[in-house]
Amino acid sequence: MATKVTRRTIDLAGLDVPLVEASGSEDGPLLTVVAGVHGCEYASMDGVRRWTRSLESRELRGRVRAVPVLNLPAFHGRTPFAVPDDGKNLNRCFPGDPAGTLADRLAYAVFTQLITGSDALIDAHCGDMVEALEPFAIYDAGPSEARAREMATAYGLPYVIRQEPGPDRAVGGTTSSSAAEIGIPAIIAESGECGLVQEEAVARHVRGLDGVLALLGIADRPEDAPEPSPTYLSRFTWMRSERGGWWAPTVRTGEQVREGQVIGTITTLDGSQVLETITAPADGVPIFITSSPAVADDGLLLGLGVV
Repeated sequence: MATKVTRRTIDLAGLDVPLVEASGSEDGPLLTVVAGVHGCEYASMDGVRRWTRSLESRELRGRVRAVPVLNLPAFHGRTPFAVPDDGKNLNRCFPGDPAGTLADRLAYAVFTQLITGSDALIDAHCGDMVEALEPFAIYDAGPSEARAREMATAYGLPYVIRQEPGPDRAVGGTTSSSAAEIGIPAIIAESGECGLVQEEAVARHVRGLDGVLALLGIADRPEDAPEPSPTYLSRFTWMRSERGGWWAPTVRTGEQVREGQVIGTITTLDGSQVLETITAPADGVPIFITSSPAVADDGLLLGLGVV
């Protein structure tokens, strides 16, 4: 019996969000996939769009539900990072608040209607409008972290980062951290950069989603799929400016850097004065770098994966 695929919209905090559901002929796990949490991360959205179309011709054991574009206000407004209605970063708002602003309510709706009850969660991302990015997957410490690490590995990206709770945590309030807190294995998988729809970045998401499908036993692994061999990084350090100005990185994403190495400068807008010299706090790999020269006080510069 062929897989049954239905396409509809779901009401999430008053937004008519597109939802694709695929049901196999045999029982199995429920995998939930979300993309477009940030409105200008197009490669990940396109990867999920392409991948859901492929499900119609495959035999599945279990169910898949996928949202290819979640943050509709940011998508239509071409607004990077934030929900334009309230200026909040949606992926800092989980598990959400039904009495909050739109980002809080949307996070709550996603958490209660999609994440809760899933056997596994994938949140597909890429570098937003001003982010150069090396493909990676991240998972959170917790009761389901062993399975989440397997999922992150199966996605097949070059780097896998484990994120611990506490003061050293790079970000909180994410889809994956909220899922981990209730025992659902979850990953955030990133491929693509600078708001571009690049074929290889899109294809990485398709391959990665197929890899997790096979890991969960929902579908067979494609015969030509490469064996994943990521580099595992111990933590994720996000580096910020003290003062605003003109940001000029001196390294590229994926480049090995050493503790104390100069990795960029911030100068005055006329170029006459160095305001700040940025050095690596540890040996590691720049996983993403802000590609825009424009940074504000306490502006995000890059994310360093620590070896």
